[in-house]
Amino acid sequence: MIATAAAPAIRVRDLHKSYKKVTVLNGVDFDVQAGTIFALLGSNGAGKTTVVNILSTLLHADSGTATVSGFDVSRQSAQVRESISLTGQFAAVDEKLSGHENLVLIARLRHQRSPRVRSERLLERFSLSEAGARAVATYSGGMRRRLDIAMSLIGDPEVIFLDEPTTGLDPQARLEVWDAVRDLAAQGTTVLLTTQYLEEAEHLADRIAILHQGRVIVNGTLAELRAMLPPATVEYVEKQPTLEEIFFHLVGATTRRDTTQGDSQHSDSPEQTR
Repeated sequence: MIATAAAPAIRVRDLHKSYKKVTVLNGVDFDVQAGTIFALLGSNGAGKTTVVNILSTLLHADSGTATVSGFDVSRQSAQVRESISLTGQFAAVDEKLSGHENLVLIARLRHQRSPRVRSERLLERFSLSEAGARAVATYSGGMRRRLDIAMSLIGDPEVIFLDEPTTGLDPQARLEVWDAVRDLAAQGTTVLLTTQYLEEAEHLADRIAILHQGRVIVNGTLAELRAMLPPATVEYVEKQPTLEEIFFHLVGATTRRDTTQGDSQHSDSPEQTR
């Protein structure tokens, strides 16, 4: 059984999870439609990773139900694992191997046909072809994360979980990962993205759910979330010049004046040339 247009790719109902006396999830509900990017937004410790671990069958919920690609995560865990891929907060790549070798290794472990061909296609898809023969130790943070996501796609999963995929990346690397995530959805993959970066959810997600104190307190599109608050009032404030602007204004003016005076003093007159 697989997700259809009518059935969500992911369905979560009344999910609870506690660790001893600490309640992490206290009745979480949400749906994720197939082929969309769903952002689960929350601060550190909000329970985002716990949700992902339950949906990816790494953890059992205390109560509640969840299905992924139409399979129950508790009773049909093997089928769930066959239909998903999980990318954690840190790139799970072998730095001593090349990008190509990492992909071939995973393809062979997953018993894929033509692992080398599969590797070459994924390297091209994630703009890593030129770096494919290099050791991953020489890759930038963004390149490693893109390779990690490429490795997750071996086996053509219907759903991919990205648990804070841009943690620790610089702004340029983060943009590279954003492009890769958009490409996933464009190819029809369902993406559940956890993040604590508001800008990330704003730029990527078709729908955003905010997880707070163990519950989803809001779930909607960016436009729907914006409609919950009144429009911002624009205020005009007199902008004072910065010290940097003052410095370059004065130094620049002095430099131009000195240059002009110097040119006039050193210009060749008839008397000087004789």
